[in-house]
Amino acid sequence: MLKLYNTLTRKKEEFKPLKKGHVGIYSCGPTVYWYQHIGNLRTYIFSDILKRILIYNGYKIKHVMNITDVGHLTSDADTGEDKMVKALRREGLPLTKESMLKLAKKYTDVFKEDFKKLNIIEPNIWSKATEHIKDMIELIKKIEKNNYTYKTKVGLIFDTSKFEDYTKLGRLKLKELKKGIRVKTDPKRKNLSDFALWITNQPKHLMQWLSPWGRGFPGWHIECSAMSMKYLGNTIDIHTGGEEHIPVHHTNEIAQSEAATGKKFVRYWLHARWLIFKGEKMSKSKGEIYTISALEKKKYSSLDYRYFCLTAHYRTQLEFSYKNLSAAKNAYQRLKNFISEIKNDKKINRKYFKEFEEAINDDLDMPKALTILWKLVRDKKATGKIQTIKKIDQIFSLNLLKKEKIKIPEKIKKLVQEREQERKKKDFKKADKIREQIKKRGYIIEDTSKGPKIKKK
Repeated sequence: MLKLYNTLTRKKEEFKPLKKGHVGIYSCGPTVYWYQHIGNLRTYIFSDILKRILIYNGYKIKHVMNITDVGHLTSDADTGEDKMVKALRREGLPLTKESMLKLAKKYTDVFKEDFKKLNIIEPNIWSKATEHIKDMIELIKKIEKNNYTYKTKVGLIFDTSKFEDYTKLGRLKLKELKKGIRVKTDPKRKNLSDFALWITNQPKHLMQWLSPWGRGFPGWHIECSAMSMKYLGNTIDIHTGGEEHIPVHHTNEIAQSEAATGKKFVRYWLHARWLIFKGEKMSKSKGEIYTISALEKKKYSSLDYRYFCLTAHYRTQLEFSYKNLSAAKNAYQRLKNFISEIKNDKKINRKYFKEFEEAINDDLDMPKALTILWKLVRDKKATGKIQTIKKIDQIFSLNLLKKEKIKIPEKIKKLVQEREQERKKKDFKKADKIREQIKKRGYIIEDTSKGPKIKKK
């Protein structure tokens, strides 16, 4: 029985989809104005684990992820530059629609490449915001028809006071909101929590479309509602994202979607907590960001990072540092080394696999599942290890049984030969010193009946 923690109810619930055997999942995708940092990618690894566990449980998955290439403004006040336009300025590109779309494609391609590196299964549908403007306009028409809107100089605004359960997802206390830039820039705004559905006060914006409310572009929140409902229906099974989306973006998604249809928008909300760096959320706005490519330049593999993410539950913050990543890298390499020595006896170890199954079905408890894998590998009496690891790796996707082609540097080969010569001379003290030199360079030697065997440390 699969149990998932539902942010909406703040408790674990038995998962039951709308349609037996089928699951619709919507994941908040990236705004493609820059590289996705490893904090963003932690959330997508979590979504991937969720999907793999659902597939393991026999469900057929329809997974939709948006690509935001318009409408995500730098200010919470529904003003400021579009993040895509800001990116054009940053990269010294012409301020044209063509450049904007080209830039979006560039960072979308990098994002998809990171998915491949991290063994993340791509969604069934990549949904670009700019290709779904008509769907957004039609959804806004329904919201307007149901009397949830009003106009200001910014555009068409959603009146949150008319939506009774507006605070239910984020447990918000609206009376404690402070008057800030939103009121200063839009004094006609009735409530501090109201938000734009369609923006018309930026005549020089590169991307604009005709609508019943004037020439303009969609607000960021309406994009996800329109695209998720287009492909998954008015009520969807699971919606995933990062915890930062709870108080505003996902809260607004619920309000506008349910205002349009009168039906429950999402049945299970799942949120990953932040990757923390030096005590703060990793963020693009703070300057330096860590990407998969940056980690690779420092000799960490993408799967070192995936293993690192599995060491913490998705509902707990994870502290990033190179020290912590190195510990994960070393543990992952040791695990692969242990597994490479195991002989295949073509059985499943029912005891360990049952424990693993219980862990993954208990709200995706990856740290516990990882502990069970280590116990299996180290248990000298356990049988059926390889076939069990094969099934376990359908969830972890760490290439645990893939044989690595290790290119041994010439310097290491030379040291190994020197060590063998010292061993033949029975100068074991000197041989041990050479072994330590090899170890410091990231390799270990195992002495076998067929001669020395070199492995990565």
